Amino acid sequence: QVQLVESGGGLVQAGGSLRLSCAASGRTFSNYGVGWFRQAPGKGREFVATITWSGATTYYADSVKGRFTISRDNAKNTVYLQMNSLNPEDTAGYYCAANVNGGAYQTQRFYQYWGQGTQVTVSS
Repeated sequence: QVQLVESGGGLVQAGGSLRLSCAASGRTFSNYGVGWFRQAPGKGREFVATITWSGATTYYADSVKGRFTISRDNAKNTVYLQMNSLNPEDTAGYYCAANVNGGAYQTQRFYQYWGQGTQVTVSS
């Protein structure tokens, strides 16, 4: 069992940066792959970024590539999402998710554990 808690969201002006954290409980978190997803008002939840258990492989949505960076510190049981050059289209609730296979998946159904989310609002 893994419990995930996101933090680091907030209000930022366009062009600014935020770093989200996904802190996990459980000794085996280092074996889990992790993804970040987001959901804007009135829209479905969409893939943002994902990382394998080792951190060796990452994937990004085209809309965030070059602006967002996913990373992890397994010693701290934490995965990060560094978000730079934010724009109003990035406004959404951001959720981290973990999968027991350790892979980097872009599809939500491959994830077994989800956090409650943290809100990111980008003003123009």
